[in-house]
Amino acid sequence: MKVLLRTIGLVVSIGAVFTLSVLAEEKKKIVFLADGGKNSKTHAHESGNALLTKALKESGLGFETSLHKGWPADNKAFEGADCVVIFCNGGRGHLVMKDLDQFEELIDQGVGIVCLHYAVEVPKGRSGDLMLKATGGYFETNWSVNPHWQAEIKSLPEHQITRGVKPFTQDDEWYFHMRFQKDMKGVTPILSAVAPESTMKRRDGPHSGNPHVRASVKRGDKQHVVWVYERPNGGRGFGFTGAHVHWNWANDNFRKAALNALCWIAKVEVPKDGVPSKTPTREELEANQDYPKPKAKKTKKSSSISPAGKAGRNKAKFASKIINTQTPGRSVEISADIKGAKDLHLVVTDGMNGFAHDWANWVSPSLVSADGTKTSLTSLKWSAARTGWGNINVGRNVGGQAMKVEGKAVTGIGTHATSLISYKLPPNHKFTTFKAVGALDDGGTSQGGAQSSVEFLVFTEKPISTIAVALAGPAGGAGRVGEQGDPKHAVENLNIHEDVKASLFASEPMLLSPSAIDIDHKGRVWVCEVVNYRRHRNKRAEGDRILILEDTDGDNKADKVKTFYQGRDVDSAHGVSVFGDKIVVACGDKIMVFTDKDGDDKPDSKENLFTGISGTQHDHGIHAVHFGPDGKYYFNFGNSGRQIKDKDGKPIIDKAGNEVNDKRKPYQQGMVFRCNPDGSDFETLGWNFRNNW
Repeated sequence: MKVLLRTIGLVVSIGAVFTLSVLAEEKKKIVFLADGGKNSKTHAHESGNALLTKALKESGLGFETSLHKGWPADNKAFEGADCVVIFCNGGRGHLVMKDLDQFEELIDQGVGIVCLHYAVEVPKGRSGDLMLKATGGYFETNWSVNPHWQAEIKSLPEHQITRGVKPFTQDDEWYFHMRFQKDMKGVTPILSAVAPESTMKRRDGPHSGNPHVRASVKRGDKQHVVWVYERPNGGRGFGFTGAHVHWNWANDNFRKAALNALCWIAKVEVPKDGVPSKTPTREELEANQDYPKPKAKKTKKSSSISPAGKAGRNKAKFASKIINTQTPGRSVEISADIKGAKDLHLVVTDGMNGFAHDWANWVSPSLVSADGTKTSLTSLKWSAARTGWGNINVGRNVGGQAMKVEGKAVTGIGTHATSLISYKLPPNHKFTTFKAVGALDDGGTSQGGAQSSVEFLVFTEKPISTIAVALAGPAGGAGRVGEQGDPKHAVENLNIHEDVKASLFASEPMLLSPSAIDIDHKGRVWVCEVVNYRRHRNKRAEGDRILILEDTDGDNKADKVKTFYQGRDVDSAHGVSVFGDKIVVACGDKIMVFTDKDGDDKPDSKENLFTGISGTQHDHGIHAVHFGPDGKYYFNFGNSGRQIKDKDGKPIIDKAGNEVNDKRKPYQQGMVFRCNPDGSDFETLGWNFRNNW
């Protein structure tokens, strides 16, 4: 720390005047910057900065911190700064792009620079060169990639930043194959892992893949996801590519690595065991968040059944309290009365906190007869099994590894919240009790830390309502009946309420890949049939189709199909809306209106209603138009739509007097609109959405 000589008084003695001084420590100043967008469960820049600031203040290491939204308009905010932390969106919207000259001054002055997650990406050119100069590495498009994957940090280098940090595994959007200083001069990798081949599933693109990174992954190179840099002028830099998922700050090792780095960057000696910090509570993680939070359900204190066990489901034969890392043994004894039952349903919920890494084990599950004879449940085959992540496994955890609870090997069934495993019990069985131990698997607690939490429930009737909704569909393919896309099993693979009946109306080859439907006044189903999308965009030379499906004999099955329109101008359409003789199609960069005046199901004319929309061949572009009770059209686009123009290509000025685009004057991101059917009286009803449908 800097040492100051502070004058505290004067002493007058015979023949002399003496100045009394004491040594005082000057607090290190860290400036935190976040962009002005709203927080969410991901890219929670403001709330992430607030968590780190709180931890530094409570560490007792003596830091002065300041939090800013956006690049400070007054450069005095940086006066005396030892470190600047930037946690923001990257690319052309990066905060430093607003003042590259000031950014360069900070670097030249030796101020430490920290970039978290998306902030490591800036455009190639001057900004990229400056980021290399500041932190020693950055995300360069068409070189670096941004997949979501589980990084296994198996070893750590000797460095102040790794003090107190233990090897850990964490699922995140870890960027890798960064552009580093030549020959890694001055750069020290801190967290590195071998990226699995699954990170290369996407096709080549600015962020998704390229021949260089594919070769690196194929070789099994270690990918550096966190690093530090010592500049020739004595300044320091730090790049941390994780923290896409806000909840990951609850991982003690993940968080400690970042806090240690802030100390080191500010040139404060990192404590022997690292910067101390408490695992943030759910309330602390949710602080400064804007998204809706689930309300906790209340139960009577005398109840032995957890809130989830009473949440409108069939009566559970057993419901545990919430099991977390503070629960003794991280487990619970399970015993459920199953006398006379025909079915057995094992449920694991996420403990009502929504966190990931809820790996759960049904340890030694058995069916016990009246005479005490035990039959292992694993000797039976389940009739259905669905899990919120991974695959349900017998003898292995949900990640496919050995089942362990607090370091001890166990046997049974591995799953992940939220999950449902259903069994048909043998007819005329003599089982009276189901017994097991419900436990958190180490594969989850090693990542989620104190936030891993689950509850175990046992039913003899199929649970309905909230649990069924949570488990709707065979997540990850677990428990799927037949091959994906096989129409013979389409209904079987639906999970619906017992009062609802589903039947198959239409399937391949009658139609292919429907992206949107509408139903006309005759009960016919209109379909956007999409083939020419993204990597298949030129697969059908004659263009995509707008189809009409009809049930002519009233048996609830489509038996007639006709093509209303086909052409390259409806490739990858995202919306079809039928308003009498007007058929409105949202597609690519425009909204088109087809008119069928004579009712022969062929368009007599076509005209553009709106044009100039971005996001062609992107699912965050324009979406379907809907007819409102006020006689107006309602529609929207996602955050790739960017702007909308009239039929002649002129920018639209809405009723509020604003040009409709995402340049934050005042609108940004995805937007919602309303207008008359002819496009007049255009209103912008809402904005700042990611991809609202």
